[in-house]
Amino acid sequence: MNIKPLGDRVVIKMLEAEETTKSGIVLPGTAKEKPQIAEIVAVGPGGVIDGKDVIMEVEVGDQVLISQYAGTEFKFDDAEYTILKQSDILAIVD
Repeated sequence: MNIKPLGDRVVIKMLEAEETTKSGIVLPGTAKEKPQIAEIVAVGPGGVIDGKDVIMEVEVGDQVLISQYAGTEFKFDDAEYTILKQSDILAIVD
């Protein structure tokens, strides 16, 4: 991938949501919610942004929980990605 996010931005790739419920019910494509867990594929350098020192707390390969409607979606090399600010990441998932 040749995308380098600027500032405190992060590029993520959404992980697929499960297609069956815990009770075994298969969900059709229209009933599935937008996934909120993603894998980080690129991280910006951080730095001084709006007068505040921003240290990047995530790394490439981390799985993260994000706000449901955060970021801007785009396609690159036939894959779908989302770019968002580090502040839209809620947690790192281990």
